[in-house]
Amino acid sequence: MANKVTIYHNPRCSKSRETLQLLNDAKANVEIVEYLKSPLSATKLKGLIKLLGIDAEELVRKGEPIYKEKFKGKSLSEAKWIEAMVDNPKLIERPIVSTGTKAVLGRPPQNVNKLI
Repeated sequence: MANKVTIYHNPRCSKSRETLQLLNDAKANVEIVEYLKSPLSATKLKGLIKLLGIDAEELVRKGEPIYKEKFKGKSLSEAKWIEAMVDNPKLIERPIVSTGTKAVLGRPPQNVNKLI
């Protein structure tokens, strides 16, 4: 596979590791972005959400303690959800895999097969 795919990855997450393994098994040209070490900008996150075809709130991990403490039960705008994820990257559901023109959420990991 010649086209580059980018995985927004958390190596501590089993689904993220499984998705990366599927990409490697398919011999994909993979760029790994550990988004907890290199946080995404609001512009980048907004672009990924658009490629995923979802609302920002759908990308929020609602089981995270930070969500329960600060955001549970709140109704935020798209911009405010994006701001919350930029400020608290642990809130971002993972992994996200993107070709630059399409993106999928690696939950389940097999979703990545739509891109490769």
